[in-house]
Amino acid sequence: MVVYEVNLHVEAIAADEYSEWLGPHIEQILEIEGFQKADWFVCDSDDDKVHWSIRYYLDSRESLENYQKNHAPALIQEGIDKFGKYLKSDRRVMQIKA
Repeated sequence: MVVYEVNLHVEAIAADEYSEWLGPHIEQILEIEGFQKADWFVCDSDDDKVHWSIRYYLDSRESLENYQKNHAPALIQEGIDKFGKYLKSDRRVMQIKA
């Protein structure tokens, strides 16, 4: 199993609207082959931004590579086009240590 984590840092003024967009966006990603589930975490913060972490669980590294090559550019751009001035993000990939 592979975990693909997306950490979002959203200006408070846009957080409600972004949240309404993000739920269906996550569901859209879960329809892509290899995605099994997602968890949406609310993170503690010391600033005036809203911090969320989305963890997507995939069946394999190959499924992640397919997503990154064939789906991610357009899906990421959609979020940037709608909320880019209010949003910063970072990503990481994790696997359970055997």
